[in-house]
Parts: sequence; structure tokens; C-alpha cells
Amino acid sequence: MNIGNLILWGFAATVILTTLMAVSRPLGLTRIDFPFMLGTMFTSNRNKAPWIGFLVHLIMGWIFAFIYGAAFESSGLHTWWFGLAIGFVHGAFVLSVGLEILGYYHPRMASPFQGPTPTKQLEPPGFFAMNYGKGTPIATLLGHLVYGGILGMFYNT
Repeated sequence: MNIGNLILWGFAATVILTTLMAVSRPLGLTRIDFPFMLGTMFTSNRNKAPWIGFLVHLIMGWIFAFIYGAAFESSGLHTWWFGLAIGFVHGAFVLSVGLEILGYYHPRMASPFQGPTPTKQLEPPGFFAMNYGKGTPIATLLGHLVYGGILGMFYNT
């Protein structure tokens, strides 16, 4: 496994994924802000949360880059289209399971079964994160497809 390659391209792919998601907000595709959502798990300071969340998202991107690298190595496929396929599965998992689970243990997110409280002010994502807009599944899948495609295209053993 090429660790240096995964660190470099995992960083690049995560920054591009995060940028695509950030650009999708002003375009009206979604209201979700992954860095803010992740950051508020660690701080109640709404000004610090985006930066902390971006660092957490970057670390998660590196961890997932190593998972992708393991998939590339075990399959023998180091192609953009295989990266896209893994990215689709990754994005579908984030939408169907990851964000749903997040709602149950995030200290500042309201429960799907109870409304907001003074300490739990974030809206739960809901099914496929559609509480954050009908375009959220598309924007999230597109971002993860690009993430996987970048890793598949540039990963070398």
C-alpha cells in the first residue's frame, strides 16, 4: 500500500468533497454543512465548530482513503471507475446509516422523535438527510463519487 500516495490524494479528495458540499449550499441544492455538524459534536461554540469539524472531516477523509487503498490493493483494481463505485457505496452508507446514527449520539442534535431543546438545536438529518433539502442525497453522492474517482485515478502502488 502506498501510504504517501493515500495521504496526499486522501487530503486532496477530502478537500474537494468538502468544497463541493460547501458550494452546493449557496446553489440551493442542500442546507447540510458536514464540518459544522461534526464540529458541534466537540464544541458548543458555533464560531469554532466549522474549523474543528473541517479538521475532523479531514481526518475521516484520510481514514477512508486507507480503506479505499485496501480495496484497491485487495481487488487489484486501481482505476477511476472502481473508485467511483466505492464512492457510491460510501456515499450511500453515509446517507442511509451514518447520518442516521449521528442523530442518536450527537450531543447538540435533536432526536427524530423529539423536538429541539435549548441544548439540542440541530435538526436531525432524516431519511437520506432529506431534512436538509431534497438535493442533499444528490449532492452527497456526487461529492463521494468525486472523492472515490480522485482516489482511484491517482492511487499508485
